Amino acid sequence: MNVRRLDAGDAGFDALFAKLVATDTASDREVERVAGQIVDDVKRRGDAALLEYTNRFDRIVAASVAELEVPASETRSALDSLDGEQRSALETAAQRIRRFHDRQLATSWSYTEDDGTELGQRVDALQSVGLYVPGGLAAYPSSVLMNALPAQVAGVENIVVVVPAPGGVRNALVLAAASLAGVTRIFTIGGAQAVAALAYGTQTIAAVDKIVGPGNAYVAAAKRRVFGTVGIDLIAGPSEIVVICDGKTDPDWIAMDLFSQAEHDESAQAILLTDDSSFIERVQASIDRLLPTMPRRAIIERSLSNRGALILTRDLQQACDIANRIAPEHLEISTENPEHWAAKIRHAGAMFLGRYTSEAIGDYCAGPNHVLPTARSARFSSALGVYDFQKRTSVVRVSAAGAHTLGKVAATLARGERLTAHAASAEFRMATEPRAEPREADY
Repeated sequence: MNVRRLDAGDAGFDALFAKLVATDTASDREVERVAGQIVDDVKRRGDAALLEYTNRFDRIVAASVAELEVPASETRSALDSLDGEQRSALETAAQRIRRFHDRQLATSWSYTEDDGTELGQRVDALQSVGLYVPGGLAAYPSSVLMNALPAQVAGVENIVVVVPAPGGVRNALVLAAASLAGVTRIFTIGGAQAVAALAYGTQTIAAVDKIVGPGNAYVAAAKRRVFGTVGIDLIAGPSEIVVICDGKTDPDWIAMDLFSQAEHDESAQAILLTDDSSFIERVQASIDRLLPTMPRRAIIERSLSNRGALILTRDLQQACDIANRIAPEHLEISTENPEHWAAKIRHAGAMFLGRYTSEAIGDYCAGPNHVLPTARSARFSSALGVYDFQKRTSVVRVSAAGAHTLGKVAATLARGERLTAHAASAEFRMATEPRAEPREADY
């Protein structure tokens, strides 16, 4: 197959580029409508609706939602039954992911001003979270680790995983990862119905405080629908990869890096940016030779045909400029001195620097999280992390002396906003002489 080629120097490039990165909003509206109906139905009918949709969409014959819960004994057994190489790989990935996320843990802090007023921030873990793990076209034990381990590091008490099991087949690696990551409960449900169950609760599943994790378009639409009732991490779209290359990396490596995201689904996007026209020819030749060897060839081919591109740029600076316009989920910089070009990138979910850094290593075991912003949302959001499972509470203890000085400031500003009760609330405390206020330690 011939991947679409664009030249950033052509007069019509901007129009073609805009079309390349555009999304199908008409399709999105239909997805929103269907997902909204499912969410509202589960909110209204609880277990009955959840069971109905799960049996229909995942081809399961279950008499109750309770049957869809995986016992802890089954997850432990799944971990114990893994062969040595699989278990070692899963444990190594878990250790690296935990070690990286340990560094993100925020702690409470405070300081005392000269007049004795104390200000601070208390950091607490969320109490209950729901983790969505994809399980349709493929099973993703790595997503269990990436979702659950940051929550565990944060100190979340109740970690509930939902993962679809089409045909009733439970993936042993997914269950093993859940056991390894300290998941509290796991249900084999998916889609918009699973999101609704986590958000509103049913007779069997308790409502959570936040839902995180990527899924298909219906999952994304459902998360958007329930936001406000619960927190969410981000709205995930199709997977994306942009590769900036100077033409000196093995073209087979680059072709396979493009395949690595294209194989997710037909809507995934894989783009090469290079200032070497001959390298585009070599990558295309690698694509032609390697594509027939791919088990997911049909998906890769449609993805590259629909949304893939090999783009010739004037230089690597222009390649960085275009990458910033895309704000991709994954950005590989496969060049000499990649740090130089990385410094010019403002928008990317994750960056993978150097010729030996395949994005695939980031997906599984490098350590940083693979739940990343898509569809240009890297302009304002970040990878999933421990901070997504913590909340911050401001703590204010004004001293008697502070009540006089700060009260005057507050009252002046409140009257400027014509909020008289606000002003009076501050002024009442200014009517008495400042005096020392007993502290707990003084009793």
